[in-house]
Amino acid sequence: MKSALLTLWLALGCAAAVAQQRVELPSLDAPGGTAVMLPGHWFAAPVAGAAPAVLALHGCGGLVDGRGRLAKRTTELAARLNAMGIHMLATDSLRPRGERELCTQRTGQRKVTQLHRRRDALGGLQWLATQPGVDASRLGLLGWSNGGSTVLAASNQRHPEVAAAKLQPSLVVAFYPGCESELARGYQGVAPLLMLLGEADDWTPAAPCKALAAAAGPAVQWEAYAGAFHGFDGTAAVRLRSDVPNGVRPGQGVHVGGNPAASAAAAVRLETFIRDTWALAR
Repeated sequence: MKSALLTLWLALGCAAAVAQQRVELPSLDAPGGTAVMLPGHWFAAPVAGAAPAVLALHGCGGLVDGRGRLAKRTTELAARLNAMGIHMLATDSLRPRGERELCTQRTGQRKVTQLHRRRDALGGLQWLATQPGVDASRLGLLGWSNGGSTVLAASNQRHPEVAAAKLQPSLVVAFYPGCESELARGYQGVAPLLMLLGEADDWTPAAPCKALAAAAGPAVQWEAYAGAFHGFDGTAAVRLRSDVPNGVRPGQGVHVGGNPAASAAAAVRLETFIRDTWALAR
């Protein structure tokens, strides 16, 4: 069964461009009373009736590159989710606020904070719930790196605005998030959480995430992949990014790059988690 799932995920990962629609939606972040409007890409699954939907949250590098192109991992995820009968929305938290990336900025000096991103995520969930063909009882959050940290922050009931939110996700997934802040706050999730981690990650290390899971209880699951660095689900070779000031060894850079074995294993684990949590047919 695992080999069949792996073959399907790899085949879909090589698929041509998936159908998408550019959209704009309001964040719950509204400085001066005017909501920040978020650009987004909507990938509707070709299904009849109400279907689940996932909000995908980008990492510190942003949603698009300098040419306005979506990251390959974003379009591949959309193709895979659509093939499972799941809609996907990917939103941009940076460009509306005049930023292109956060990776080279020190955490305490970033102009786009986790408060902004958490409110973007909560606004995205509200938008999803209003879309025709979306089952509002099955909304998910999935994020990478900084977006994975947002997943934790937007699903932690210890944030009052999360506890009071009109809509909450019923499934959350974080790829290699930074877990220190939510570990320190105490994580009380609104939904089952899966974290997919790299054991060798020296940017957002796995240890705090494992500690968060241990403290939070059985609703939080994790998988950590031996020899995998930050961004292990990408295809680029591992390299040292000396322009990143944060990490396990501040000022010494961090390693980023793909690990094919970890990527393939995480893809299967992700699909299993989604299908089990939402009781989707295999």
